[in-house]
Amino acid sequence: MNEVMLVTGGAQRLGAAIVCHLHKAGYRVIVHCHRSQETAQALVESLNATRAESAVTLTADLGEPAALTALVAAAAARWGRLDGLINNAAVFRSTTLTETSLLDWSALMDINLRAPFLLSQAAYPWLAANGGSIVNITDIYAERPKANHAVYCASKAGLAGLTRALARDLGPTVRVNGVAPGAILWPEIGDSAEQTRLLNRTPLARPGDPADIAGAVLYLVQAPYVTGQIVAVDGGRSVVD
Repeated sequence: MNEVMLVTGGAQRLGAAIVCHLHKAGYRVIVHCHRSQETAQALVESLNATRAESAVTLTADLGEPAALTALVAAAAARWGRLDGLINNAAVFRSTTLTETSLLDWSALMDINLRAPFLLSQAAYPWLAANGGSIVNITDIYAERPKANHAVYCASKAGLAGLTRALARDLGPTVRVNGVAPGAILWPEIGDSAEQTRLLNRTPLARPGDPADIAGAVLYLVQAPYVTGQIVAVDGGRSVVD
C-alpha cells in the first residue's frame, strides 16, 4: 500500500493508537509531535522494525501558523503524496468564566480549531489529487458541555462544525469526517468520583479503549461514500439525557 497518513499528536495516547492501527492496516504513517520527540521516535522505530521505511516523525508547533504549512509540505515530500490527515492533537484544560485569560482562549482555540483548519487548507491539494480524506477528532463535549470547560467545549464544537462545513466544500474530491470520543482515556490528573458518575450514566457502563477510536478512524479513512459525519464512540453516553 502506498497511501500516506499524517496524524497530529501521534506520539502517545489516542494519537499513538491511531498511528499503530493505520500502520497495521498497511498505511505509511507520519507521526507528528511537538514536545514528545523521544516518544515519537521510539514509536516510529518500532513500526519501521515491522515494515521498513513505513513510518517517520515530524516535529512542529501547531500554535505557529507558518509551521503548519511547513509540516504538510514536509509530510507530502517524504513519499511524494498525502492521502489522509488525522487532526488528533488537542489541548484540554479547565476554563472557568471568571479565571480564563485571553492566553487560555488562544491556547485552546489555536490548537483545537485553528490548526485543523490551516492544516486542512495546506493539505487539500495533495488530498484532492489522491481522493483522500480528513478525519477530525472532536469530543462528545462538543454537544454535551463539561462544566467549567467552556472554551474547550467551544473549540470542539467549532471543530465539529468545521468538519461538516468542509465536507460540503471539499466534496467530491476530499471526504471530511469526525470521531467524537467519550470516556476513553482519563486525564492524567482526574477526579475518580466524577469518572464513576460518568460511567454510571453510560449505557455500556465502562470506559472505552483507544483501539475503539482508532478503529473508527480507519473505517472513515476507508469509507468511500461517507462524508460530513461525526461518529460518537462513547459507549452510548450521547443518547442519555
